[in-house]
Amino acid sequence: MRRLFPVPVPAPAETPAETSAATPAETSAEDREWALDELADAYAYPEPPHGPSGAYLRANMVSSLDGAAHHDGRSKPLSSDADMRIFGVLRGLADAVVVGAETVRREGYRPARAREAFAERRAALGQSPAPAIAVVSASLDLDFSQPLFTEPLVPTIVITGATAAGARIEAARAAGAEVVFAGAGPSGRVDAATIVTALAELGHTRLLTEGGPTLLAEFAAAGVLDELCLAVAPLATAGDAKRIMNGPVLGEPERFTLASVLEEAGFLFTRYRRIYQ
Repeated sequence: MRRLFPVPVPAPAETPAETSAATPAETSAEDREWALDELADAYAYPEPPHGPSGAYLRANMVSSLDGAAHHDGRSKPLSSDADMRIFGVLRGLADAVVVGAETVRREGYRPARAREAFAERRAALGQSPAPAIAVVSASLDLDFSQPLFTEPLVPTIVITGATAAGARIEAARAAGAEVVFAGAGPSGRVDAATIVTALAELGHTRLLTEGGPTLLAEFAAAGVLDELCLAVAPLATAGDAKRIMNGPVLGEPERFTLASVLEEAGFLFTRYRRIYQ
């Protein structure tokens, strides 16, 4: 893996280790495997991790060259070893991972696990050993016998609306899930902006969403998406797969600025931060 942007600045030929503040990731463009600590530094959340919403919401998505967010219903065929390493690092930095119910079903989600590589970093920030998985579902049409609910290190959070059936709410709680209501309207829809504020009230301010495309579009439309980490795969799929955002058109296009680009085996790992107006 190598950094393409910001453009790496070569370290001086002879710089005493004790006086050099730059990390290898900042001073080298060589193509090599980055250590997890280097990746964690490169993708660190801002401190404090608060956008205008009271939390900082980052998205991590992968796309083919022709814009597909999945192939044959799943994102894995578009992924790579480097993509999965970054996927793991982003989870290792987050308080909670927010994901739509359809993505949970399609991708076979399991609980996040504690990883020794991030234990010290998480402890220093007062985080739990692993991030909580927060599943967004207005209907609560979820299989609560799955490991996501029965085997989590940190209780899974279920985020729903005002019209969720009482029996489904009780089933979620009986499975050990924490139920959070984010939407009071008669439509029963879950409000994207309220998801972020509700999680912030629980102490989850470093948020990561892994989609799917509908949920990500709702976050963007609500104006609460602070950062997009987009992996562009050197693959073409054609077909009619959804883009990484699949929802109503925003009133005005939201502007982001390029923060960094990494490359490995033709995959581009881009990071864009929202420009607040």
